[in-house]
Amino acid sequence: MLNESSGAAPDGLPFRLITLRNSAGMVVTVMDWGATLLSARVPLSDGSVREALLGCATPEHYIHQNAFLGASVGRYANRIAKSQFVLDGETWALVPSQGENQLHGGPEGFDKRRWLIERQNDSEALLSLTSPDGDQGFPGKVNASVLYRLGEDNRLAIEYRATTDKPCPVNLTNHAYFNLNGEQSDVRSHRLQLLADAYLPVDSMGIPTGDLKNVAQTSFDFRQPKTLAQDFLSDDDQRVVKGYDHAFLLQAKGDASQPAAHVWSADNKLQMSVYTSAPALQFYSGNFLEGTPARGNTAYSAWQGLALESEFLPDSPNRPDYPHGSCILRPGDEYVSLTEYHFIPA
Repeated sequence: MLNESSGAAPDGLPFRLITLRNSAGMVVTVMDWGATLLSARVPLSDGSVREALLGCATPEHYIHQNAFLGASVGRYANRIAKSQFVLDGETWALVPSQGENQLHGGPEGFDKRRWLIERQNDSEALLSLTSPDGDQGFPGKVNASVLYRLGEDNRLAIEYRATTDKPCPVNLTNHAYFNLNGEQSDVRSHRLQLLADAYLPVDSMGIPTGDLKNVAQTSFDFRQPKTLAQDFLSDDDQRVVKGYDHAFLLQAKGDASQPAAHVWSADNKLQMSVYTSAPALQFYSGNFLEGTPARGNTAYSAWQGLALESEFLPDSPNRPDYPHGSCILRPGDEYVSLTEYHFIPA
């Protein structure tokens, strides 16, 4: 189903909203502005319905938040240090968006564009975006698309694709925040299993400070399920960014048939399993959500949502030594990144 909002987006036109449904009763809403995931309502075993995503009261409210709630971010998700990189011997200067660094593709990234709805029905929606040569400082014209697909088993698949006419780093992801409790509450009550052996320490601006570090005997070891609260803020690597906001190199190594993470609500009535073809997940515990507009007449507080963003490791354009392969998309090749969020009622 396709609807238009009563309010106008920054380009003066209405927001267009797409509703996906399955026979199990799950309902997902997507907006064309930022190709944004607005809502994921999951039916539970007791007959109730639980909202699994953080979101705003109206589409208009999304324009007035900087948490990237549910947005498609690019060209390069996460951070590029000092807003520059060297590619094939040439230095490219990007438009900064977080101090001297570029975050999530720049101040006018893909989250702040109207995507074109190519097709939609009850089970899927395909949206596309053209990014011109020089956009936010990046080389080459990039044609990007995202396919949202809702399965009968409550599996929400998000597949990004992109091509370019000049070599360019590409790293697309969805910045959904989850709270499986179904209410505005502290997400640190959730249990998380993150199937990763290494994480990337960062400085206070989220820029990697060195090499990957083994999770063994650290607060970053989620190989066995534990609550976020268990080791929260227990070491300097967390305290520098007010909690977890770190990339984890996954055991699955891009095999989307293998689980990357599992999350459980505090009451264990809802589980979410994550699968991805991306090499890493950025696990963010919502450390800076304070003041972000929420669905009611309230605002979110810090730590009321968690993000598991599928992507390359941050600052990969400047770190060819990373073990996950190149983030550079070249003409004739296609960037493809698939992530699935599988919602499982207890």
